[in-house]
Amino acid sequence: MANFKGHALPGSFFLIIGVWWSVKFPLKYFHQKGKKNRLSQQQQRIEIIEGAVKIFFSAIGFLAEQLVPDGPFFHLYQDDHWVKLMNWQHSTMYLFFGISGIVDMLTYLSTHIMPLGVDRLVLSMSVLNEGFLFYYHVHNRPLLDQHIHSLLLLSAFGGSISIFLEVLHRDNIVLELLRASLTILQGSWFWQIGFVLFPPFGTVEWDQKDEHNIMFITMCFSWHCIAALCVVAINYMLVYCFLNRSKKHGQGEIIGIQKLKSDYTDHTALLSVSDEE
Repeated sequence: MANFKGHALPGSFFLIIGVWWSVKFPLKYFHQKGKKNRLSQQQQRIEIIEGAVKIFFSAIGFLAEQLVPDGPFFHLYQDDHWVKLMNWQHSTMYLFFGISGIVDMLTYLSTHIMPLGVDRLVLSMSVLNEGFLFYYHVHNRPLLDQHIHSLLLLSAFGGSISIFLEVLHRDNIVLELLRASLTILQGSWFWQIGFVLFPPFGTVEWDQKDEHNIMFITMCFSWHCIAALCVVAINYMLVYCFLNRSKKHGQGEIIGIQKLKSDYTDHTALLSVSDEE
């Protein structure tokens, strides 16, 4: 959709997934620290649910692109011309992420069939496909339009590379946090594109030929990078503090129970001695 909603929708999806990953990966890291890298049944269920959510988000995005009032309604070629190819490009992006969600579910539902790492590989290909589509998305468009989309390619191709490295270095917390950061960056930048190219609430339109606007957008992208890193860092520390506090609280309860048992044993022994006397 070539409007504000068409950019806010994928932006929201990326933000939700990115923020979720910024919480999930530290939780998994601290839980598995010092243990064998084997997921518990609860963690496997979480991965399956995450795959289902990705499928749901992708289905919503795909149908929204096709069924909006000015959409193609599943017609690709009609009356000797192509129909709404921009919508079809967005739909193709959602299709790839939907396939990634299906592979995620199969990976954890059929662990004895699916090769290890294929879920990361398909996700990497999905993000690469996103960047590939947007690279050819803005030809013959105004300069600011081309520039703001080219900045989106940095996060897309960077995310694809980092996820591919996870195939080789699975459960590497640094790569996982980088993936979360770049996903949040993509989400916030989709929103930024919507505000710049399709200003909502009747705000003044940007001059797409002004070089100062291009300079500002470049600087603004750096601010988005900092914001994404801050979100991941804050969530990492919050998870660490929460788990550390829960661990101390649990140890305190165990010590208290052990002390109560010891006091009870001593009291029982004293009563036995008194009875013998």
